[in-house]
Amino acid sequence: MRVDLLTREYPPEIYGGAGVHVAELVKALRRDIDVVVRCFGAPRDEHDVHAYEVPDGLGEANGALQTMGVDLAIARDVAGTDLVHSHTWYANFAGHVAKMLHGVPHVATAHSLEPLRPWKAEQLGGGYRLSSWIERDALTSADAVVAVSEGMRRDLLRVYPDLDPERVKVVYNGIDLDAWHRVDDADTVRALGVDPDRPSVVFVGRITRQKGLPYLLRAARLLPPDVQLVLCAGAPDTPEIMAEVEGLVAELRESRQGIVWIDRHLPRHELCALLSAATTFVCPSVYEPLGIVNLEAMACGAPVVGTGTGGIPEVVAHGETGTIVPLEQLDDGTGTPTDPDRFVSDLAAALTDMVSDRDRARTLGEAGRRRAEREFSWLQIADRTRALYAAVLAG
Repeated sequence: MRVDLLTREYPPEIYGGAGVHVAELVKALRRDIDVVVRCFGAPRDEHDVHAYEVPDGLGEANGALQTMGVDLAIARDVAGTDLVHSHTWYANFAGHVAKMLHGVPHVATAHSLEPLRPWKAEQLGGGYRLSSWIERDALTSADAVVAVSEGMRRDLLRVYPDLDPERVKVVYNGIDLDAWHRVDDADTVRALGVDPDRPSVVFVGRITRQKGLPYLLRAARLLPPDVQLVLCAGAPDTPEIMAEVEGLVAELRESRQGIVWIDRHLPRHELCALLSAATTFVCPSVYEPLGIVNLEAMACGAPVVGTGTGGIPEVVAHGETGTIVPLEQLDDGTGTPTDPDRFVSDLAAALTDMVSDRDRARTLGEAGRRRAEREFSWLQIADRTRALYAAVLAG
């Protein structure tokens, strides 16, 4: 069987969880499937990986139009495959066109949903309407749709009621347990500006509305004075969200010490060391279909304080591997808390509780590693994906 896997992100050009998912899934599937990767960007030197740059004439076009141009070239080239599997709206258009053009089945994995990310309009302008149209038509016509959590499956069926529930399957994200593990390296942690002997709260994520960083920065005002806040945060979606975060960090630094902002991409060893030294990891997202970053933290033995939205409660077992902070949200698609002040207060209380008992935090972190090993290995994820391919091809 040959499967053409279509994706915007692929190593070394990875900036989010979808790219991590694709890279690890490809490695696991290639044990016994012929997988051809078609991705965006500069040429790769990996066998059976084909990269596509924006076509001539679209270099100054809206980002959504650039994406469609790349997707058309990809759809042309998948001729001869048995099945196409696209990831995110960026590649869904290629999968949708390939299905119509070549008559091959199309499996689409939904890592997020455009109608539930309205802040993307800040980034894409009118292209947001195009991305939403692409996603809707591609998902509703796909032979199977993969949701990365039960929460995501519920969102899919709510946002796209024309979807046949029988075609929507849950296959979780996974974690490379050999690559992500505890690293005790106090010197590396100190070199990053963090004191490994003091309690710390670590955040890792892009600066985007969905990650909830402004809420965390407000909650940090309420933490005990000896607690360090470590922000591994970069790649802002827009200048506006970057300016907001910069302002909140500056304000926070006026009232407390121990605010460490690392805006560069950390090599894995450094990030593992930082996560291993953390008293707790925090995921304050207002929209998170699953959250691979939580699995990475758990694999390094860090307990997780996460919000009760999307797939986070399916990864973080409340009271067993961390704490889930309740989050009631507006139903307008923005993910905005109905009571922002209460959410900030509850988040601060959960973090304070975690950092105040480091022995308990360590116990929860050890349980998180065991849960990651038990539930989220990539071999398990690949087996479920392979079974879905077989079912789709069998009709």
